[in-house]
This record gives sequence, C-alpha cells and structure tokens, in this order.
Amino acid sequence: MVSVRDCWLNLLQRYRTIAVVRSPRLELGYHMAAAVARSGMGLIEITWNTDRAGELIASLRADFPHLTIGTGTILTLDDLENALSAGAQFIFTPHVSANLIQAAIDAGVPIVPGALSPTEIVTAWQSGASCVKVFPISAVGGASYLQSLRGPLGHIPLIPTGGVTAANAPELLAAGAVAVGLAGDLFPKEMLAASNWDGITHRCHLLHQRLLG
Repeated sequence: MVSVRDCWLNLLQRYRTIAVVRSPRLELGYHMAAAVARSGMGLIEITWNTDRAGELIASLRADFPHLTIGTGTILTLDDLENALSAGAQFIFTPHVSANLIQAAIDAGVPIVPGALSPTEIVTAWQSGASCVKVFPISAVGGASYLQSLRGPLGHIPLIPTGGVTAANAPELLAAGAVAVGLAGDLFPKEMLAASNWDGITHRCHLLHQRLLG
C-alpha cells in the first residue's frame, strides 16, 4: 500500500510547483485559483487567512475535481480541523508543531511544516512531516542556502517558499528542491487590477512548462 507521504511526493514530482492563493475577498480568490487551474498546474494552496477560505476550498474542490486543493497558514488544531472539514487535501504550516503533524497523520492528509534551521527541518521530518517547507527562503540566501542544506539533509524533501519567483524557481529546483511554492509572482498587481485572468493563466502555464523542463 502506498503511503500518504509517497503519494504526496509523487504529486510534487509531477507538478514541481504549488500555487499559493491569498486573497482578501472570496470572489477574487476564486478567480485567482481558477486562472491557475486552467494553466495546467495541479496543486493549489488556499491560505487559511484568505477570506472565507473554507468556503473557497469547498467550491474549488467541486468545480475542479482534477486538482489537488490544500491550505496553508494553519496555526492551530481548530484551524486544521476546519480546513479538513472544508475538504483541504494537504496542509502547510509556517512553523513546526508536533501536535499539528500528528493530527494530520491521523487524518491521512499530507502536512508540510515550515522550518528554517537544520534543527527545525530535522525535527519536522522525524515527527512525521510529509516533507518540509523551507521558509522564508529569500531571507537566508535562496538557492545557496538550500544547496547547503542538501549536503547533510539530502534525504529530506524540501519545498522552498517565501520570495520564490518565476526568475529564481529554476535555480531552487536545480539546488535540490522537490518543488517550489509561488504566491505573489503568479499574480501581478496590474493583472489583478485589470481582471486579466487569461493573462494570469498564460503566465502560469509558461512557468509550469519551464519548470517541468
């Protein structure tokens, strides 16, 4: 039987990118996610501090059943339970919490805690994390920091986030990232202001194809 961790890693190897949607309005968040969905990207994270995040996740699960829709910025067990009730298929946190990791394991859902130091990364992995988010990667040297981690910690699959862009994503993958998480760079302010959803879809499609090589 294939484990939850192995299934998750297979998805990451297939798509290499997680699109992160954070929105102050439900309708805007839906349009952002739908634009990504049409691009070929298959993993979308709706941050839990998005407006009515649970409702948005449920709508996306219904309208785009071929996608894998998860959530991030989960801070508490209540957040986790509510996200799972809404249909979240994977969980990201900005920190390492043994309680959250165990709750996700018990629910059979992948969880990716945020960590920065080698100690935090190893702690998250040994606690049962599906992989580990290195956050915020841009604040600590980007690809060079990730490459340094890969020496002693090459057995732990890492997802850098925080300051990842279309420009530096290929370098991060080349440095050993199993996948990357992109947020604002997928949604230029001028495109959002103009409701240029086709433009965002095209932008995401080109990046997705580039990262798949």
